Formats: sequence, structure tokens, C-alpha cells
Amino acid sequence: MLDILDQDIQFLPGVGPRRKALLEKELNVRTYEDLLEYYPYKYVDRSRVYRIGELSGDASFVQVKARILSFETFDMGPHRTRLVAHVTDGTGVADVVWFSGAKYVLEHYKTGVDYVIFGRPTVFNGRYQFAHPDIDPASELQLSQMGLQPYYVTTERMKKAGVNSRTVERLVKSLLDGLKEPLAETLPTFISGPLHLVSRDEAFRKIHSPKSNDDIRLAEYRLKFEELFYVQLNILRYANDRRRKYRGYVFSRVGRCFNDFYFNHLPFALTGAQQRVIREIRNDTRSGRQMNRLLQGDVGSGKTLVALMSMLIALDNGFQACIMAPTEILAEQHLDTIVSFLGGMDVRVELLTGMVKGRRRREVLEGLADGSVGILVGTHAVIEDNVRFARLGFVVIDEQHRFGVVQRAKLWDKSDNPPHVLVMTATPIPRTLAMTLYGDLDVSVIDELPPGRKPVVTLHKYDDQTTSLYAGIRRQLNAGRQAYVVFPLIKESEKIDLKNLEEGYEALREAFPEFSLGKVHGRMKPAEKEEEMRRFVTCETQILVATTVIEVGVNVPNASIMVIINAERFGLSQLHQLRGRVGRGADQSYCVLVSKRKLTDDTRKRLDIMCSTCDGFKIAEADLKLRGPGDLEGTQQSGMAFDLKIANIAKDGQIVQAARDEAQKIVDADPLCSRPEYAAVWQRLKALRKNLPYFGGIS
Repeated sequence: MLDILDQDIQFLPGVGPRRKALLEKELNVRTYEDLLEYYPYKYVDRSRVYRIGELSGDASFVQVKARILSFETFDMGPHRTRLVAHVTDGTGVADVVWFSGAKYVLEHYKTGVDYVIFGRPTVFNGRYQFAHPDIDPASELQLSQMGLQPYYVTTERMKKAGVNSRTVERLVKSLLDGLKEPLAETLPTFISGPLHLVSRDEAFRKIHSPKSNDDIRLAEYRLKFEELFYVQLNILRYANDRRRKYRGYVFSRVGRCFNDFYFNHLPFALTGAQQRVIREIRNDTRSGRQMNRLLQGDVGSGKTLVALMSMLIALDNGFQACIMAPTEILAEQHLDTIVSFLGGMDVRVELLTGMVKGRRRREVLEGLADGSVGILVGTHAVIEDNVRFARLGFVVIDEQHRFGVVQRAKLWDKSDNPPHVLVMTATPIPRTLAMTLYGDLDVSVIDELPPGRKPVVTLHKYDDQTTSLYAGIRRQLNAGRQAYVVFPLIKESEKIDLKNLEEGYEALREAFPEFSLGKVHGRMKPAEKEEEMRRFVTCETQILVATTVIEVGVNVPNASIMVIINAERFGLSQLHQLRGRVGRGADQSYCVLVSKRKLTDDTRKRLDIMCSTCDGFKIAEADLKLRGPGDLEGTQQSGMAFDLKIANIAKDGQIVQAARDEAQKIVDADPLCSRPEYAAVWQRLKALRKNLPYFGGIS
């Protein structure tokens, strides 16, 4: 039997085929349920009727009950007129003004009739006027029961077709008023009861037609909880199925490779956090279940060392390992780091990127196929069809948000059994976002920096303070250190007035004639870029002028100052990543954020946060709140759409946790989705799954 809410929207009185096409195209509203889930974005109090005589100049939206005395038309030039209705309520006279639609107004509104006029009053020629307000015949409104009026987002195309916020409001009211029975419940009473959730029917009525702020609060909590509950249930059910379905390779021993490295080549003592994470990975890989683990750690926290030691355990058990990075620069950096860590150990490590060609490429592919290559470092080239491993058992994916789901899944085809997967990110992910974006992964966190590292001191300067800025840079250079200067653009933009890299490079050459400068940007040929980076690494150049290509993959411990020009143009995550290029040695390092003086409140907050903390997780939480999940770097590139209809990952962390707790209870109690008491929940999830936002899922 068809649920009433599955009904096609065109059959709702007031819609029809033309409006149906408009609602579907503009709002993605196809059914009655879609309309109910198109929520208001704000509410305006309609419970009070003002008198014209008590209006003040700073009034916001108000409503008055007044009678139309007369209409007057004013010519405003070719094909343009202004229609004015003079209205009164006995305490004063006001004007209602229309700059278009005069024909409609004159047909529908009559003199001598009382109307309720709702809008924002302004003063013109000494008299209050309302421009294009909402107008309803007073006889049709029960003013004492109006309460809070909902407002819905509408598009220009909708408005031109006569479908505005009031139209949507009327359609929703018509739908709810026409229901013969309360809407079917979609949460079991063993969840809704203890959490004191209002019913689904009551939630929809309160959210679209609230009488008070309490109504809105109760309705929002219920609807947000349900939305997040089914998202979390889907993630946890999926993760549970994967764990049952896929057996993992068993790494039963720690042998020669790991022990030789640990006792003879370990460059420094592991931090407590690194030891903890290695134990977690060790427990996963010997458990018999396939590991899917997310490793979070700030820039410079030692994730690569943990990944290497984990790969050595794979080698000790007769398996190969692979680390996949998003860019050639980062892949080459990983290769150099791993080779230097191993220090001549009998482990064959190879690089596979688009730049590895001809005979060298054939040798690498042959080594993978015959098992002589133990560790492969590469880019997307690793997942090409002709890359075959003898026995791939452990995969590390660095900065995984830059790889699509399909690309990651191709790694599984390289092995008879799914290999163990370690996903690494230097972009700390707020807990509520991680639970949704990576809900099917176990999470490890490296929350300590290696001993001897000092937090980077971050300063904010304005672009007219170059004298003190250059003095600070010169002090570092005179002490034998090096500096990065980062610009947001390469060439002059016509749309936004930014200092570009080329001009900045010339200005710095004039300011620092006694030092050597290098230049790196994304449009350079790889060989040119590599040569400039080599010169900086070997201290042949003291200042590297760059765009954000140095955001990841550059490790120069001698660099002690990072200057970011037009810092207001960068997001928090990107600023934090750039700052991570310094502070990698034992010396005190500095990051200077240079901006124009005129800044928005959000931008000033961003820069203040950067100056107040080096904690990547605090920065990520602030970024989530300022920008929202869909704008965070990584979430959009990965193809994971944050199209939640009412919940907000940034602001509803407590509800996310409550929803996850309830979902976990059900998955634990009914892992096979077969117990009758949970049948309604699984049936609802099945119906929703085609519309649920897809979050995470490494497989």
C-alpha cells in the first residue's frame, strides 16, 4: 500500500503539472514527504498587530491591519511605473508600494477593504511605506493564532512564476490540514520514549506552524535526531557487515624487519602516542579481521614513521606493502623519508608515479609481480590495471580525502583478500564529522609532537607593516635559517585585488639583495619545480616564494619562518597546513599572517584562532563551525555530499552522539538484521538508503 507521503506532489491541491516541474527542478521536491522535509530557514513573529501611529524608524518586520483608501500611479520612465496604495488604520496613514505587478495588485486588492499588511517599514517623504509586502484580507486571518510565520528559501525562477515563501507555506498547510490520520511513526517507542521525543506527526506540524520557540526546539530535536540516527545506523550496519564478510590477513609475528629497524635504525624514541597507535594496528592485523583504521595526527607528529613500522610487520609475515599519496611531490617525499629511515636495511623500496617511465617502470612492475619489491610508494599510478602485486597485505593511503571512493576500491583488486588499510590525514577532523564522514573506520590519534619540537609562534600583521615584517625575516636569515613566503595567486586577477607571486618575488629580491631567492608554483614544469625545491632543501636559496604547492610534502627543518601574504584568502585548514611547513627542527619557528586592515568578522576570527592555538583539532572544530562541513577541504573533493535536510554536523554534535549511541545498540543487539522487534527500523532504513547522504566507506 502506498504511503500517503509517497504521493506525487502534483496531486496536492494548488500544485498541478507545471508547479510540480518547477518544484522538482528548483527544490528537488517530488513527493508529499519531500515537501514536508523542505524546512523553514527562519521564523517571524506574527502574533502582534502594530498600529501605524506607533511605528518607529528602526522597526524590523511588522504587521498592521489597515484599509486601502486609494491607489495612485507614478511614471518612472519608459515602461516603468510605481503603484502606491494609501492605507490607514485610524492612527495614521502609510503607503504600500509596488514597482512591478501593478495589474495583479489592482485586480486583487480593493479600496474600502481591511487588509493585514506584513513587511519592513521605511520612511519616504515623511511617511512610512511598505515595499512589496505580504497582504492578506483581514477576514481570512485569525490574527490571535498566527504565532510564528515560517520563511522558506525560494529561487528567482520560482518568484517569477508566482511561487514565493508564502506559496510554499500555504502548500505545506494544505498538505497537513488534509491528512485524515496522524503520520506513521518512524522511530520505535523504545527510542522515542526514553529520549522524550515528540511524535513524527507533531514534529512536522510544529516545525512548519509553530506557536512558540519551544515548539521549534522540540520539533527540530526530533527531526534532527531521526535524520542522524538513520545515517549512523546505515554506517554502523555497513561497518558490521564488512567486518563479518571480510576476513583479514593474519600478521602473526613480529620478525627480522621490524626488530632490525626498531633496535638499529629508529632515529629517535617513539612518543607515547606513536607507541599506542602501533599497538592498535598490531592488534588489528593479528586479529583475523580486515583492518580499516583512520590515523589522525597533526603536521609533524610522526605518522609516516608509524606507517613504516606497520608496513615492516607486513613484510615480516611475507606480504608486500604500499603507500599511496595524492601528489608526486608528496610521494617522492615519502620515498626519501622511508629510505633514510631504513638506512641501508635489506628492504627494496620503489617509487611508481607518472614520471617513472620506460625501463625503470618495467623493473618496478616486475619487482611487484615477483615479490622482490617489499614497499611501493606511489600516486594514482599504483591503481592502474597493469600494476599487479605478488601478495599485497597492507595499504597506507595518505591524505585520503583527495582520492575518490572508486580509486580507493581499486586497491582491493590488487589482492586475493582485502589488504589491511591505514588511512592517514594531517588535516585533523572534528569528532562529530569523523563519526559521519569516516564512521566505518576505527580511529587512532597521534596527539603528541616528537620531543624537542617547539610550538610555532603565530603573529598577525597588516600589509602596511612591511618594515617590521622584513626586519623579522632578516633576523631569521642572519641566524642561518630559511623562510617561506606564500602568495595565493600566480598572476594578477581582474576580479580580486591581490598581490601576485611575480610582483612579490621582485619586491623581495629588492628588499633582500644579499640573499638568494627561489620560486615555486603549480604551473611550473615538474623538473623546474623539483630543482627549485632541491636548491631550497640544500640551502642554496634562503627564501622560497611559493603558492600553496608547498602545503604538503615539503620537509625543510632549517626553515623557521612562514609568511602568508593575503592570509584572509585562506581557510583555517589551509593556514594550519602551511604553518606546518615550519617548526620541524629544534629552533623556535614563526608564522606571520599578513592581511589587509579591512576584514570581515569571520576572517578576523579565523586569524585570531590561528594566533591563539597550534592544536589542529581545535582549529578543525572552529573551521567546521565557521564554514560548515560541505566547505571543509576534502569533504567536497571526495564526492561525499553533506545534503542533510535539517541537521548540522557543526552545531549538532550532541545529537550526532546520541543518535550514534542508539544506532550502535541496535547493531549490537541485531547484527544480522533479523530480529522481529527491530524489523520496522531495518525496513525504514531500507526505504531511506537510496536517499541517505553517502558518508565514508573505504571499500
